Amino acid sequence: MANTTSELETLLMQRSLTDPELLAAAEKAADYRILPEATVIKIGGQSVIDRGRSAVYPLVEEIVAVRKAHKLLIGTGAGTRARHLYSIAAGLNLPAGVLSQLGASVASQNAEMIGQLLAKHGISTVSNAGLSAVPLYLAEVNAVVFSGMPPYGLWVRPAADTVIPPYRTDAGCFLVAEQFGTKAMIFVKDENGLYTENPKTSKNATFIPKISVDEMKAKGLHDSILEFPMLDLLKSAKHVREVQVINGLVAGNLTRALAGEHVGTIITAS
Repeated sequence: MANTTSELETLLMQRSLTDPELLAAAEKAADYRILPEATVIKIGGQSVIDRGRSAVYPLVEEIVAVRKAHKLLIGTGAGTRARHLYSIAAGLNLPAGVLSQLGASVASQNAEMIGQLLAKHGISTVSNAGLSAVPLYLAEVNAVVFSGMPPYGLWVRPAADTVIPPYRTDAGCFLVAEQFGTKAMIFVKDENGLYTENPKTSKNATFIPKISVDEMKAKGLHDSILEFPMLDLLKSAKHVREVQVINGLVAGNLTRALAGEHVGTIITAS
């Protein structure tokens, strides 16, 4: 390891940060997972939180029960209110970076509401700056709530054909899972998982239990249940090489998924 470190340091001092030999040397270091026993769960904004008490209360009760056996990082989506904001801001011809900040404000509101419902159980909400305290929260109460929107703001990379921020709460929650090196990433939605068509509008929609990113793209399904750029993040990930999409409106699904059961659609990197 010492020789590898010495070689890497020499290359860093002498080469561009995009130099192929430098990149190859950097890749030789063993992967290090910061929170290998934790799981990130993303609660959909429009699919779950916007439904209000009937959808949120049972899920909160299930979270309180399962956190006794699992360490949970609970991310929140933005949902319908963000879509209204995006519509107005896009109509005003504002840039993607501004829309990203607006979307973040709604995801944060949802995180605050979920956090208040979990507060009496000792589970807190943390801001982006507070993510460094996540290990302490997990050690003490096995769970923490955060806003799923990645904090790009004005620095978000705009999409080629729209001002809607391409990296939203699906991507934000996945990036937290990947960077912390968690053991699993579960998206809690209002459908059983991925279908060949939109099950809300098509009677011919067929459920897909497992599929790869490349297969999704080949079938034209790459933007049907998760944000399109999130799939590219999954494909290039080192730690989290698959995600599961489950129906959070069905009692027990989250518990079963956390236990390692295949209850929804598993999307694999390769």
